Amino acid sequence: MTTHYPIAIIGAGLGGLTLARVLHVNGIESAVFDLDASATARGQGGMLDMHVESGQAALRAAGLYDEFRTLVHQGGQAMRILDSQGTVRLASDDDADEGDAGDRPEINRRDLRDLLLDSLPSEAVHWGAKATGVRALGDGRHEVTLADGNSFTTDLLIGADGAWSRVRPLVSDAVPVYTGLSFVEFSLEEADERHPAAAALVGPGMMMALGDSRGFLAHRETDGSLHIYSALMVPADWSTAIDFTDTEKAKLTLLENFEGWSDDLRALVTEADTELVGRPIHALPIGHRWDRVPGVTLLGDAAHVMSPFAGEGANLAMLDGAELAEAIARNADQETALAEYEADLFPRSESAAQGSADNLAISFAPDSPQGILDFFSQVRPH
Repeated sequence: MTTHYPIAIIGAGLGGLTLARVLHVNGIESAVFDLDASATARGQGGMLDMHVESGQAALRAAGLYDEFRTLVHQGGQAMRILDSQGTVRLASDDDADEGDAGDRPEINRRDLRDLLLDSLPSEAVHWGAKATGVRALGDGRHEVTLADGNSFTTDLLIGADGAWSRVRPLVSDAVPVYTGLSFVEFSLEEADERHPAAAALVGPGMMMALGDSRGFLAHRETDGSLHIYSALMVPADWSTAIDFTDTEKAKLTLLENFEGWSDDLRALVTEADTELVGRPIHALPIGHRWDRVPGVTLLGDAAHVMSPFAGEGANLAMLDGAELAEAIARNADQETALAEYEADLFPRSESAAQGSADNLAISFAPDSPQGILDFFSQVRPH
């Protein structure tokens, strides 16, 4: 017998979990399906800044704002911008994360995800449930096939399954395209004790070192590690040509792109404690939208994946989830709820995607970091 779920959410990321939580708060149950074997099956990435109008608003709708404040990384809003020689060109030691003073407090992504998971009934999330196929059954109902051969049907299918969404083709032919930028991700563990020079360079929050269309983006984690991305404007296949299983050789290949940079910045690579992971950055077309399709919609990266240079990815995903849940709760008619949700979703995601693309361009222009310094001089004159 095929199991039926009135509301099925594909993807247990921050957006999907926020949707499930706000539905739960409103007395509406849902089922969440995720390809990971468990909640701890893989790393969740680094720090996130939660914005008042989006991420924090979603947490308030979820009834989790007070708990969120206890998990904030105090001092995490500090920021430094360096040039390729390690010269500090801008520094903000804004550590006003206490109470409601910080407008964009930092939190570890895993802590945030655990907060959402712990707020849901244990049976709400189905782990090891990778969606491999979806099809419309008519009258707004859909069938989802899983990798283990099982399947289920649903009255409302929500794709919260990321950039390479299995659900998106039901509503749109769009696919993410390479932005021209590739990250290489790695970490330095126990930084204050084992890597004091790197710890001092990065400081208590975020550090960006930019120059000649490349750079390093680093953040201090709550566990004392430094989470770092090197960033390069390179062809789409650049990272696929690197054997990242040979960490030392991968380090040498990466450092070839930072000839002439300060030894302190190059040391971020040489001292890396973890494996290096290539991450080409993709984005959906700016202004991605679709016509109303009965019984299905998207949220988060499935709807509007963009580069991280607007700082909006997680925030928008959570706001999407909260607003979709609230639309469902206040409308007896499902299609009215989905139409209301998408009417707000499309313009705000278009605006964020444009900002993301613009910020990527100025951050990695040939004269960087000048463009990003000019940007901050306009938004933060002091």
